[in-house]
Formats: sequence, structure tokens, C-alpha cells
Amino acid sequence: MSRRCELTGKAVLTGHLVSHSNRKTKRRFLPNLCNVTLLSDTLGRSVRLRISANALRSVEHRGGLDAFLVKAGEQDLSQNARLLKREIEKKLAAAA
Repeated sequence: MSRRCELTGKAVLTGHLVSHSNRKTKRRFLPNLCNVTLLSDTLGRSVRLRISANALRSVEHRGGLDAFLVKAGEQDLSQNARLLKREIEKKLAAAA
């Protein structure tokens, strides 16, 4: 399982750990990933995702998982999230 957010694509970054004497050694900055279960109102079921804490705040801000996925770009989403987005869009188109 990769250390990548399924909704925003946020991943591991690399940088330097700098000591007092200014020696630099490599380090990794890990994203704050959480395993969450989100409810899709359109599909009427819950979905398990591994997303960053920042993405969780964005989902809540936009009004839920469905609204977030409809607005999200395809390039940042994982394969699982892309399939969810397509399902939601199909269901919304059928309801309209």
C-alpha cells in the first residue's frame, strides 16, 4: 500500500534533516494519512478510503464525498476513487 492520499494525490516528500552544525542528512516527510469510512449519499453506501487529514477537511468543507468527487480532477484521484466518481456521475445523470 503506497503512502499516497486517494483523493488529493498527496504523497511522500524528501528533504534534509539539518543539525546544529549544519550537516544535512536525507529524511522523508510523510503525509498524515487516515483510514476513514465515508458515506456516499448518491450511492447510498459507505466507502473505505485512505486519505490525508487535509483531504478529510476538504471533503467536509465541500459538503460530503459526492460533492468533492464531482468537483475533483481525474489526475489526482486513485483508481478506486475514479471508479467511485464515475458511479456517482452515472447515478446523478440518471436521476436528472
